[in-house]
Amino acid sequence: MADKSAVVVRTRKVMSNRLLSRKQFVVDVVHPGKANVSKNDLITAVAKIHKVADAKTIYVFGMKTDFGGGKSTGFGLIYDNLELAKKYEPKYRLARVGLYTRPQTSRKQRKEKKNRLKKGKTSKK
Repeated sequence: MADKSAVVVRTRKVMSNRLLSRKQFVVDVVHPGKANVSKNDLITAVAKIHKVADAKTIYVFGMKTDFGGGKSTGFGLIYDNLELAKKYEPKYRLARVGLYTRPQTSRKQRKEKKNRLKKGKTSKK
């Protein structure tokens, strides 16, 4: 029986995407006896595997636990630098790691904008 505290992280299908200046890969995590593994633990493990200095350039998402538990699979990206990550990553993933904050507007401004946009959607005759 495997050690219950041991977590094994492997990457496969590693591909270098020069167009978006990143590496893409599938992350396989074996975690017997655990429900799942935190993203921070995964990011540090991937940083160690791929010898990445800045962990903020690593993004892991889409983790799905196999039926019965003990194994999870997801997707990962490693950008060449932080500026490229900010340029190409969606804002919601940047917000998860604290690199983006949405501009706060008042409720009234949001409603007025919504109604202005509705007026422009009609077709001209």
